[in-house]
Amino acid sequence: MASRDGKFPFPFQPYPIQESFMEALYAALDQGKIGIFESPTGTGKSLSLICGALTWLRDFEEKKKQEAERLLQGTELKSDATVKPDIDNRSRRPAEPDWVSDFVQKKAERDIVNKLKVDEEDEAVKLLRLSKDGVEPESHSPEEEGLIVAEYESDEETMPKSSHFAKLAGKSLSLICGALTWLRDFEEKKKQEAERLLQGTELKSDATVKPDIDNRSRRPAEPDWVSDFVQKKAERDIVNKLKDEELKRKKREERLEMIRQNAQLRYTMKRKVDEEDEAVKLLRLSKDGVEPESHSPEEEGLIVAEYESDEETMPKSRLCGGGDDDEDDEDLEEEHVTKIYYCSRTHSQLAQFVHEVQKSPYGTSVQLVNLGSRQNLCINPEVTRLGNVQMMNDRCLEMQKNKHEKREKALASQTKRSRAVTTATCPFSGFENMAAMRDEVLVKVRDVEELLVLGRETNTCPYYSARMAIPAAQVVVLPYQSLLHASTRKASGIKLKDQIVIIDEAHNLMDTITNIHSTEISGAQLCRAHSQLSQYCERYRSRLKAKNLMYIKQILFVLEGLVRTLGGKMGQNPNTQSSTAGSELLTINDFLFKAEVDNINLFKLCGFTEKYGGTGVTTHTNCKKQENRRTEGLIRFLQTLQSKPQDEQEVAVENRPVMASPMMLVESFLFALTSANQDGRVVIQKQEYVSQSSLKFLLLNAAVHFSQILQESRAVIIAGGTMQPVADFKEQLLFSAGVNEERILEFSCGHVIPPENILPIILCTGPSGQQLEFTFQRRDSPQMMEETGRIISNLCNIVPGGVVCFFPSYDYEKKILGHWESTGVLQRLQTKKRIFQEPKKANQVEQVLSDYSKCIQHCCNTGGGQTGALLFSVVGGKMSEGINFSDDLGR
Repeated sequence: MASRDGKFPFPFQPYPIQESFMEALYAALDQGKIGIFESPTGTGKSLSLICGALTWLRDFEEKKKQEAERLLQGTELKSDATVKPDIDNRSRRPAEPDWVSDFVQKKAERDIVNKLKVDEEDEAVKLLRLSKDGVEPESHSPEEEGLIVAEYESDEETMPKSSHFAKLAGKSLSLICGALTWLRDFEEKKKQEAERLLQGTELKSDATVKPDIDNRSRRPAEPDWVSDFVQKKAERDIVNKLKDEELKRKKREERLEMIRQNAQLRYTMKRKVDEEDEAVKLLRLSKDGVEPESHSPEEEGLIVAEYESDEETMPKSRLCGGGDDDEDDEDLEEEHVTKIYYCSRTHSQLAQFVHEVQKSPYGTSVQLVNLGSRQNLCINPEVTRLGNVQMMNDRCLEMQKNKHEKREKALASQTKRSRAVTTATCPFSGFENMAAMRDEVLVKVRDVEELLVLGRETNTCPYYSARMAIPAAQVVVLPYQSLLHASTRKASGIKLKDQIVIIDEAHNLMDTITNIHSTEISGAQLCRAHSQLSQYCERYRSRLKAKNLMYIKQILFVLEGLVRTLGGKMGQNPNTQSSTAGSELLTINDFLFKAEVDNINLFKLCGFTEKYGGTGVTTHTNCKKQENRRTEGLIRFLQTLQSKPQDEQEVAVENRPVMASPMMLVESFLFALTSANQDGRVVIQKQEYVSQSSLKFLLLNAAVHFSQILQESRAVIIAGGTMQPVADFKEQLLFSAGVNEERILEFSCGHVIPPENILPIILCTGPSGQQLEFTFQRRDSPQMMEETGRIISNLCNIVPGGVVCFFPSYDYEKKILGHWESTGVLQRLQTKKRIFQEPKKANQVEQVLSDYSKCIQHCCNTGGGQTGALLFSVVGGKMSEGINFSDDLGR
């Protein structure tokens, strides 16, 4: 084992602390621990994580393969040999499962007891017949009676009648007594044997017997053919399972090897949808009889099917009426191999990790897939031009839905409620092309940019192709949101059972979990959601099922209660409704009482909104499992309302981006309110007008949402540059989730750079002698800002490549750059360096970093007046952590 000899594949000779890091990492993974690893920035933490984790994964797969081969070889040798059924030999056989041995023995004992009972009943019947013959003889005529007596007396003619009868009675009595004595003894023996067996069986069934091979040898021996049959069947099952796993593994390796040899080769997997099941689903939806009101085909699709909350726990196959859906789902979903899920905070940190994997010894052999958002991976211009992440998600899901509607058009036309197919579909989401691209993704380690290039070359969606590659991938790289949010994790097809999870840059893990599960909704959004849902309910009231109508009215009632907590009232313009400014912090229960919605079952209400809200992300691998494609009709209707002119009751928030549907925020807020009372708080923030007021749910207990990851995963590694204070981290995130101290492994190390190689410089004065004092009182003075500009200008004249400058806040950065622009300092800086600024929006960080890097490379290669680039960033911002400004990127 690598943890014993300390040999890990590494691109160069590792530092001692890197070897110690990999040793501790290997031990944590092998023992299923939760590791807290602290390694300062610049110590090669990412490379140590890669080499240590992939070494363990390689050894683990090798052990599994050797174990399978050993079992297969041993079973085949034994099946070829001729083994005589002997009780003494059975003690030397591989022990069969305990439940099998117990079952065989109990069955044999029950058979013996049942046989004894049957024999006893038969004997009783015979005795009854004999007693009937003796007590109640058959009736005959007097002549026949006389013949019988005469016949018995024929041998004793010379004897006196009294002596004759005495002798006859003595013989009969002896015969009867002897027979009855034997019969009594025989029945007593049978009864004792039956009681002994029954008593032994009952004692055995009541007692708790540990499975032990030595004890089994002292049990009553079961029939040889039963033991042989059970043992051989168990062996055959093991062999068949191992052969199937080995065959799947070989096929996957052969396919990837062929693709490596020929990059143009495409392998596709055609999975046809069962038309009969689709017909059953459509017929189930259209089973209603008389239609009370007729609508256009487009509006028919907006009417939701009946919702049964009690069916949420039932398998989808039963809901859809199909009995073989589970088998179909198994065919559609590939088996997940043992893999490592690596997640970090930003896409730039993930890209950095992928580049480290490419440089590692495993760069050409590991199967890695890089998951990203639609904003990073979508190549459809109709979707990318929308810009907003939520709008891109909605448009993509709508296109996916339209594709399935086209496929169902022929079947839907046969039903009473046929609906028209609307809008376009995505031309890049062909299943065969995505299956081929999935194989290409697994052949070579690619980052997000390379996935985009591959998708454009093959006209195939990189977003869904990457998700399709998850089951066969050995390493899955993904952002925090995709791992830490349960709904996103499920929608992405991520299965953590017995897998490895590595969370990098985890010093802010608790804050990240808290922010992901906290939600805020404004008064204007609440009023808009109420208006849209009211119009939907009024429009289709006669067509809605009674239960659906009940849930919709409950949502409207809850929305009215939420608006009341903000001091507003439904039916009035929230922009004109005044409110008393102030804030209030409440527990969840107190808030529900204040809103007067404590009598509503929010869990069932959330189930209804989740099914018909359209917020779930549909993956391509399980899109055929959806119960019906009309569940998104409600959200489409709400979108049409939002695009119409606003009436008196429907208002918008000025100068704020409009969400695709406020019902999404309502759904998130309702889900948050189902949390335990002690796990969160609700902040009521009242402003001058109701439209500006807001409700915010704050998650207090991050361990609630992290516990599932800890329970399902084989091992969890939490790594960061600094994890202090570790005691608070363990108490709030691990112990609160039910983790024992014995399962936690801690590792901390110093830096690899010797002290003589570090040169920190602190400037106290500027070139003109001005003292640098950046206190709150003096940092805004013109002299201080001008002196800072001279220092940076002199540095840029000397330092080649890239220069990174950090400000304490975005506000101070804006103020000092404005002063430099007015005084000409920026113009002087631009003569030597091209200037870049850290964006406030997270989706723009990647583009700025890419442009910054390309500019430096261009300046270094071509020369000229500009010698590189200057990047202005903020401490604690998006570029201050996890970004590797190596070599020319940060001289």
